[in-house]
Amino acid sequence: MKVCKFGGTSVASAEQIKKVVNIVKSDPSRKIIVVSAPGKRFSDDEKVTDLLIALANEALAENNPEIALENVLVRYRLIAEELGLGPAILEVIEADLRHRLTTNRADVTLFTDTIKAAGEDNNAKLIAAYFNHIGMPAEYACPKEAGLLVNERPERVHAIPEGYAKMEKLKDAKGLVVFPGFFGYTKSGTLRTFNRGGSDITGSLVAAAVGAELYENFTDVDSVFSANPTVVDNPVAIEKMTYREMRELSYAGFSVFHDEALMPAFLKSVPVCIKNTNNPEAPGTMIVQHRDNSKQPVIGIAADNGFSTLFVEKYLMNQEIGFGRHLLRVLEDEEISFEHTPSGIDNMSVIIRNEYLTDEKRFNIIKRIQDELQADEVHFRDTDYSMIVLVGEGMRHTKGLTARAATAIARTDTNIEMINQGSSEVSLVFGIDKKDENKVLRELYKEFFQEASLLV
Repeated sequence: MKVCKFGGTSVASAEQIKKVVNIVKSDPSRKIIVVSAPGKRFSDDEKVTDLLIALANEALAENNPEIALENVLVRYRLIAEELGLGPAILEVIEADLRHRLTTNRADVTLFTDTIKAAGEDNNAKLIAAYFNHIGMPAEYACPKEAGLLVNERPERVHAIPEGYAKMEKLKDAKGLVVFPGFFGYTKSGTLRTFNRGGSDITGSLVAAAVGAELYENFTDVDSVFSANPTVVDNPVAIEKMTYREMRELSYAGFSVFHDEALMPAFLKSVPVCIKNTNNPEAPGTMIVQHRDNSKQPVIGIAADNGFSTLFVEKYLMNQEIGFGRHLLRVLEDEEISFEHTPSGIDNMSVIIRNEYLTDEKRFNIIKRIQDELQADEVHFRDTDYSMIVLVGEGMRHTKGLTARAATAIARTDTNIEMINQGSSEVSLVFGIDKKDENKVLRELYKEFFQEASLLV
């Protein structure tokens, strides 16, 4: 049995949904279908999720939400009409949206989550209705009833394993199961959404729970590439990679797969295949536990930006027991996670994503470190910082790789602000100025891939 997840572009229109149906028809082992909300149909289009966020904002501002609501409904109406579905499904969708607008608005985040989740939830209902309409028995699965449990606030949302046993029963369904991605429910019945792109997480959770032989993640590209194709011309396609390699690359900016989605599949050893809805015959990229990494030590190069560095200096810091713990506790109290912590004997830097920082948080962090840790110097710097990440299981066995990478970066006349390599040696990170990001990415690709003529 296979679990298939279809992303937003794959279910953005009636034409795309028909492609999904043909893909499911072509393989009887495709039994559970996880779907996103309708995405963009063309470059200037709006995702339904964005329309729903606008609807939530109108409601929270106490404005008349009818225009924003109609903007959402018209998308579903177009899809339903082009699929030849009657008015019943549209009545279900409209009633659902209007009910969500009546829910408690005291907690802005939870109210917005409730509205946002309508995108996936109603698309799953619509697609299940279409399967039945064409004679393929299918049922919509409500995540709450199916057992997709998540943690309570205020922690960042993540699935908890207690619902696995209940979700496992999905494999006993007689027909197809259409499962909405992106959200789950706490034990108390509160709806919470994963981060944007969280339908990947749902698909992986369901695949792990039912013990699928394969989790197929359908998107709009033929495979995962070794570098961003919008920056590097015709990058090498990756045929096979490990869970850890994909995790590192998706964290570092590879948007083809959500960076948190691999954990459930990894823990249950469910292989993952990235495939293209518009070209399903392409082999795609397989993500597995192990691969032969002898031919190419670096499998991919990624770049991500939008980072700041918290710099802290104090003489004899290395002799002060608990200094690092106390520093990170300050960040914890501000509900901020960190990415890297390069350090020296008397200084420590913490790399933080800008999205987690506000002017107020920056002020609070600096003041507390000055007051509580008596730091000699503390400030934020490099607020337009990029991370270039080289990834590959074979890197740990390759001598001179860091020197090659640093030499390639030097050829671009770019200053390296930071170098960080984890103990697993699966990734090597260089911190640079954002303005140099693309030229560094191209030069590193040239260094490690220009001789590659075969798929990795």
